[in-house]
Amino acid sequence: MIQIGSVPALALQDIDGGPFALQDHRGSRVLLYFLRAPSCAQCNAAVRSMAADRASFAADDVEIVIVVPTDAAEARVWRDKHKVPFTVVVGRDGTAHAEAGLLRKVFGAIQQSGSVLLDRQGVVRHTHIATNPGASYRKAEVAQAIASLA
Repeated sequence: MIQIGSVPALALQDIDGGPFALQDHRGSRVLLYFLRAPSCAQCNAAVRSMAADRASFAADDVEIVIVVPTDAAEARVWRDKHKVPFTVVVGRDGTAHAEAGLLRKVFGAIQQSGSVLLDRQGVVRHTHIATNPGASYRKAEVAQAIASLA
């Protein structure tokens, strides 16, 4: 489970076939956004909001990485359909959301969504996880967390 102060080692892969390791992105700030599902309207709205603000993220040296809970082929279709301008990854073994602690057991399994901000050393400095996807991305909260990294 991802917690403040931890250095996550998630098993991820780029949807275009290459490996994706968080440690390869040290030196940059990384905002991981965990999509609940490619069909989730609120999650897609959050990604559109981030895309609209990508110049601001770039100015703050923040790389956006979207984690999709599907296989790479389905994630590529989603990325292309929605013209997502960010790196999109999936779990190598299909368990990225579970590894991150975003699989909640309530009357079965519910995939959660949320954001995780890593500093330049790869340490988690902010998390926000939500069962309600409408609350999964809090723009002002993420901006404040980025500003606090200095």
